[in-house]
Amino acid sequence: MPRKVVVTGLGATTPIGGTVPELWQNALAGVSGVSKIEEEWVETYNLAVRIAASVSTPAADVLTRVEAKRLDPSGQLSLISAREAWADAGFSAANAEEAEGVDPERVAAVFGTGIGGAWTLLNAWDTLREKGARRVMPLTVPMLMPNGNAATVSMELKARRAAITAVSACASGTESFYQGLELIRSGKADIVVAGGAESANHPVNFAAFGAMQALSRRNDEPERASRPYDVDRDGFVMAEGAGAVVLESEEFAKARGARIYCELAGAGLSADAFHITAPDEAGLGAARALTEAMESGEFTAEDVIHVNAHATSTPKGDLPEAVALREAFGNTVDGIPVSATKSMTGHMLGGAGAVEAILAIKALTERTAPRTINLENKDSQIDLDVVTTPRELRKEAGVVVSNSFGFGGHNAVVAFRDY
Repeated sequence: MPRKVVVTGLGATTPIGGTVPELWQNALAGVSGVSKIEEEWVETYNLAVRIAASVSTPAADVLTRVEAKRLDPSGQLSLISAREAWADAGFSAANAEEAEGVDPERVAAVFGTGIGGAWTLLNAWDTLREKGARRVMPLTVPMLMPNGNAATVSMELKARRAAITAVSACASGTESFYQGLELIRSGKADIVVAGGAESANHPVNFAAFGAMQALSRRNDEPERASRPYDVDRDGFVMAEGAGAVVLESEEFAKARGARIYCELAGAGLSADAFHITAPDEAGLGAARALTEAMESGEFTAEDVIHVNAHATSTPKGDLPEAVALREAFGNTVDGIPVSATKSMTGHMLGGAGAVEAILAIKALTERTAPRTINLENKDSQIDLDVVTTPRELRKEAGVVVSNSFGFGGHNAVVAFRDY
C-alpha cells in the first residue's frame, strides 16, 4: 500500500511577501505586488509593456554577498524559500547531514523552473559582445543551468537521494509536487523538498511575451493590470518568486514529532497535445489532470472545498480552465469557492505553482479562501464561484486543489487534504 505523504514545512519569497506569513497576510488583504518598472532599459528598448511584479524582499537583503554572487536570481529565490521551508519543518539542524534521525540519502530536492538562469545567460552574452570572452564569468554555466535551482537546494540541505528538475513552463512548480509524491509513496525517499522558482523579469522576456500579445499593457494602472476572469483582462503580468514545501512520509514525520499541516492527497499530470502556447479550448487535458488527482487521492468533487486556479488573466487562458473544472467536477463546481491569486502576485511562471500550492495549504489550514482582486465585471462565460473577499470555508474535512497549466500543453494539478 502506498505510503501517506504529509506537508511539514512551508517557505516562499514573492511579490506580496518575503515569507509565508507575510504572503498569507497580504493575500487576505488583497495587496497587489505589481508596479511600474523603474529600470532604464524600459526606455532604452522602447518596451510596450512597462509593468511587472518583483519580490517584495530583495534577495540581497536575505543572502550573504558571496551566496548572491554565485547564484542566478532564480537560484537565489530557490535557496531562500527552501531554507524557510526546512526551518519551518522543525528539523534539529540546518541540513539533512546534521539533523537528528535524518538520512541524507533518503532526502531529495525536486525544484521546478520554466526558464532557468535567464539573467545569467543574457548578461553573459552582453559581456561577450562588449568585453570579449575572457570577461565571461567562470560560474556562468552552473548559474544558467535550469537544474541549478534543484542542485542548489540539494547542496544546501545535503539531500543526496536525488536532485530533480521539473521544466514544464508554468506547470513546473506543481509538477515538482507530483514527482515528490511519487518518490515518497514508492518508498524511495522519506523527505522531499519540492518547489519552484523563477526570476526572469528581463527585457528580452518582456519583448518576447509582449510580441505574443500575452502581457497586459495596462501600464498606467499596474495594480489593476492582473485581472483574471474580468471582461477587460488583456494579458498576464510578469512576476518573480519562489515557493518550497517539505514533504515527508507520514511515518517519518510522526516518528520525529513533526507538526503536520496537511496530507498531500494526490496529483495529476496530462498533456493537451494541441498547441504550443494556446490551451485546448475544450479543457480536456486539464480535466484529465484533475481527474487523475482525484483518483490518485481517492476523493471526489464533493470533497473539494476550495480551488486555487491557474487563472493568468489572459483572454484565451481563463475560460478553458473553467470549462475543465466543470468537466471534472460536474455541477458540484457551483459550490466550490475559487481564488485567482495571480491577480495579486502576477505570474511567477515556474514558481507560480509552488506558491499557489502554499496558498491552497494555508486556505485549508486556516479555513479561509484568499482574495481575487480586480474582478470588476466578470466574464459571463466564466461560471465559477470566484472569491473576491476572504471567505470562510466549510469546516467539514475536505480537500483543496491547485491548478497549473503551461505553454507546451503541460497540465499539473495537486490536491491537499485535512490531516
